[in-house]
Amino acid sequence: MSESREKRGERAVWQRRFWEHTCNDEDDLKRCVDYIHWNPVKHGLVSRVREYPWSSFRRFVGMGEYSIDWGGVNPCPNWSQPK
Repeated sequence: MSESREKRGERAVWQRRFWEHTCNDEDDLKRCVDYIHWNPVKHGLVSRVREYPWSSFRRFVGMGEYSIDWGGVNPCPNWSQPK
């Protein structure tokens, strides 16, 4: 392990701009899935969640977890990555 990674407490598995997060409960899992589905809109790749072709969003719509129009407003306005 490099001195820089050791100083920051980083492990070689993850690149610096990535992080891992263990979901603590069902609500936390739902927030993480919401964030993943919203991410293409957040980064300007599409204007609506349903437009991103590589998302699992439509599968979740089919299971009744979301309506097809979900995500018209940022569902995760206060979400920040864990420290």
